[in-house]
Amino acid sequence: MPSDLTTVTRTPFGTTPDGRDVDRYELVHGQVTVAVITYGGVLQSVRVPDRDGVAADVVLGYDDLAGYVADTSFHGALVGRFGNRIAGASFTLDGTEHHLPQNYGTATLHGGPGGFHAQVWDAQEVDGGVRLSLVSPDGQEGFPGTVEVEVTVTLGEAGLRWDYRATTDAPTVLNLTNHAYWNLGGTGAGTVEHHVLRAAAGRYVPVDEGLLPLPDLAAVDGTPFDFREPTRLGARLRTADEQLLRAQGYDHCLLFDTWRDSLAGTREAWSGEPGGLPEVVRAEDPRSGRTLTLRTDQPGVQLYSGNFLDGTVVGRGGVTFRQGDGFCLETQHLPDSPNRPDFPSTVLRPGQEYVTSTTVSFGTV
Repeated sequence: MPSDLTTVTRTPFGTTPDGRDVDRYELVHGQVTVAVITYGGVLQSVRVPDRDGVAADVVLGYDDLAGYVADTSFHGALVGRFGNRIAGASFTLDGTEHHLPQNYGTATLHGGPGGFHAQVWDAQEVDGGVRLSLVSPDGQEGFPGTVEVEVTVTLGEAGLRWDYRATTDAPTVLNLTNHAYWNLGGTGAGTVEHHVLRAAAGRYVPVDEGLLPLPDLAAVDGTPFDFREPTRLGARLRTADEQLLRAQGYDHCLLFDTWRDSLAGTREAWSGEPGGLPEVVRAEDPRSGRTLTLRTDQPGVQLYSGNFLDGTVVGRGGVTFRQGDGFCLETQHLPDSPNRPDFPSTVLRPGQEYVTSTTVSFGTV
């Protein structure tokens, strides 16, 4: 990445209620400007031009720290230790049962209420961006092992990139992702239902009434989850499909075709070229002309259509967040993997290193 063309500027972004200082790192490369804050590792702002060269912020967010501290929707945050849901707020590892807080019915969502999204990360400027680091102590939110995490966020010719690395001193589970809400029309542009999405995913994870995985994966053929050809996000959103009814829209993990047919295995099960990041999702806003291309080595992406944004929260520029005002593309391992030995493993052991990367690049049509 030609980081010599990227400028990085650090400014204060406020102080948490318990007295911790938070900084904002602004990365500028060409016509793209990205901001990351140390509270929650939040992707606070992404400004990109439309087809006419007019820049707008394409992630939902807040103008100040107070918004993020009060937020319950994980806006832009790094989530962990485990992105997505864990059934029964518990899992068994090497014969020991671990109990976690319940923050989504009887399940644990995104690592619990005190997860990585609610921590202040240490930060260090690096070539082209910022390296965020965090030590999660043994027992935090019920998870075993002391885990040391680094997430390097950079901006360059290849776009916006997250490089995740972690180690542990005891067996644990780990599944990290970013929870940005995208709207390629810009803040205040309204619904994203007209956005066109293409995803190289032939299977998805059906869910029960608690939005936890059912026993079997399903093919996307003939379902609202088939985005193998460019399709409007809202084209089938109001069909009487049981899965959409349960989630009040999309809140499902799509499984990329870059993973082998046999799911059982390790983090190295990706069948692509070593070190490569395949293009797996492309989104386009026909009105502004902005495009987003997602590349990752992860097996899946949680497609979330902002179903629970209810208009009660005021975001950037005094705009309220309403249902469908943004969509999430959370690259990750499959939900409830700690309780599903048939899914790719999310176990991390001493001596191993958790390593994964995701990039988002922008363009126009």
